Amino acid sequence: MSKLRLDPISEQSIDWMVKLRAGTPDSALQERFNAWLASDPAHVQAWDTLQQRLGGSFNTVRALDRRVPGQAGEVRQVLLQPHTTRRDALRAITGLSLLGGGLWLGASSPLGDSLLADLSTGRAQRDDFNLADGSRLSLNADSAVDLHFNEHQRLVILRRGELVIQVAPDPRRPLRVRTEQGEVRALGTRFLVAQEADASRVVVLEHSVETRLFNGMTLNLQEGQSALLYRQRIVPQTGDQQYRADWMSGRLNVLDDSLAQVVDALRPYTRGFVRVAPEVRGLRVQGVYPLNDPDRAFNALAETLPIRVDRYSPWLTLIRPA
Repeated sequence: MSKLRLDPISEQSIDWMVKLRAGTPDSALQERFNAWLASDPAHVQAWDTLQQRLGGSFNTVRALDRRVPGQAGEVRQVLLQPHTTRRDALRAITGLSLLGGGLWLGASSPLGDSLLADLSTGRAQRDDFNLADGSRLSLNADSAVDLHFNEHQRLVILRRGELVIQVAPDPRRPLRVRTEQGEVRALGTRFLVAQEADASRVVVLEHSVETRLFNGMTLNLQEGQSALLYRQRIVPQTGDQQYRADWMSGRLNVLDDSLAQVVDALRPYTRGFVRVAPEVRGLRVQGVYPLNDPDRAFNALAETLPIRVDRYSPWLTLIRPA
């Protein structure tokens, strides 16, 4: 996985931040820090930049934590614990790009997800991973996750995209999948989680799960059941939606979704930009489409719906009324 690098003076600034926040203030340490600041104007600039990005009380990181609960929280814990090392702080701060050209939270940046996530897939790429606990994780195209596994917990943070996980049993450490809206706790063995624009979709493929929002609301789902998790409510979905896992076999199975939803599912397999005109976004779609050949899928949609698909280059596709 690619590593982001900071310049040496910025790294020194992080060193000083870690030392100064490590515990009880020390006058000798403060004097050495003052001498370091005074020795070079670049030191003052780097320190000011660090403080501006983090804020004196880590308000910036707290704001990020509200935006994507758990991810920035992990960073805040690293920065505030007494025995934080420079390496830990450097990784945490660089991960949020607090010293780069403005704030860049991985959850809103596909490039950031790919660079910083523990596991990720690229455009038109699906992959399967064997996790340390024996669980089996499958990622759809253009997806990214972080893994927090230790003797106390098994936590998967879905940064972007869609996953299916076959959970290895461990009564002491129930496996959880965290999204922007909440968490899914495994009570059984196999389920799907997808991060959509404003909700998380959960489909139980085997046994059961507990879904929980960050406001405390919970709902248990049994095999064949599904729900959409919004920030303030959980909405059960009608019908068996296990077909949504067909992407594992390279198929997009659609029973009654909007054209906009179908195009969103094809985008991780499509080069360039695809725009759907507002007049046709709500058209209802049924059918089975090949994920590995999105052009063929778009042609099939044009044959069954009152739309036209215009390709102006490999990088621009417009879908509009026929």
